[in-house]
Amino acid sequence: MTQTSKTSQRLLLGARILLALAFGAAGASKLAGVEQMVVLFEHVGFGQWFRIFTGATEIVAVILVLLPATSFFGALLMAVTMVGAIATHLFLVGGSPAPAIVLGVLSAFVAYRLRLQVRQANIA
Repeated sequence: MTQTSKTSQRLLLGARILLALAFGAAGASKLAGVEQMVVLFEHVGFGQWFRIFTGATEIVAVILVLLPATSFFGALLMAVTMVGAIATHLFLVGGSPAPAIVLGVLSAFVAYRLRLQVRQANIA
């Protein structure tokens, strides 16, 4: 393994950990019923079940992204979740979608970089 490859793998691991921390905190706040999350999801209009669903989805994505065998699927789930978050900010609740955009781009990048591992696993 070359030095560039080792550095690339370390950066990818760092990105996965950063995503896990961000999504873990967001998911936990939703599941814990933090007042800000309750108010936000009330404004979204789908009911509090959607807050629980979203929080649980984020926690599942964290677990998946941290496990090497499933990290592609975790990053992909995070990216899709952020597409929904961006749309929610733009069309329903207002506010800046910038954090969701940053997390969405980072999770899409991680999924993109891990896509070959899925292909190689299917071939083997």
